[in-house]
Amino acid sequence: MQISASVRHSSAGHEAVVRTGDASRALPIPAKADATGSAVNGGELLMLALATCYCKDLYREAARLGVAIDGVEVDASARFAGVGLAASDIRYRVRVDSPADAATVADLIRHTDAVAEVHNTLRAGVPVALVE
Repeated sequence: MQISASVRHSSAGHEAVVRTGDASRALPIPAKADATGSAVNGGELLMLALATCYCKDLYREAARLGVAIDGVEVDASARFAGVGLAASDIRYRVRVDSPADAATVADLIRHTDAVAEVHNTLRAGVPVALVE
């Protein structure tokens, strides 16, 4: 499965689009007030990617394991010390509303942490290549 994203920005407008396979969706990300790119920065989107991945994967794994979930809240954060420096202190917290017992929910949370693809990509330190 191929997943991609694109941002197109000019004086005429700002557009962000994500794709998985043949399905594409525009995301409502506005331009900065001074029209020099996105109003949302990459670090914010990276944390959103972590939170979104984990939330979606938690529902996937809960369904696979037969654990009922009524709601999920995921908060992700990181520190960026300066221009050109990688993020540090990446953390996330999850709260799950479920009729399942606490031990089952805790096992589900840990299991999902182990299989969340975006998390595992960052943990593996996958190279990023500029294609010219």
